[in-house]
Amino acid sequence: MANGGKQPQARCPIRLGEPCSLCVPGATGPQDCSLVYLVMSDPALRDELRLLRIAGSSSGPATID
Repeated sequence: MANGGKQPQARCPIRLGEPCSLCVPGATGPQDCSLVYLVMSDPALRDELRLLRIAGSSSGPATID
């Protein structure tokens, strides 16, 4: 049976608001991306990402200069 709808595209949890572009060789999505693993396993990086998400939710897309 064919699915008439589009498959949902995974969002990159690091590049906020962007789809997963499989930028890490060998990754099939955010679930096995080494960059996502690195950021989420480091308390300081995870906290910085949380702050970016908070800032982005109140003032539009978050960017890093």
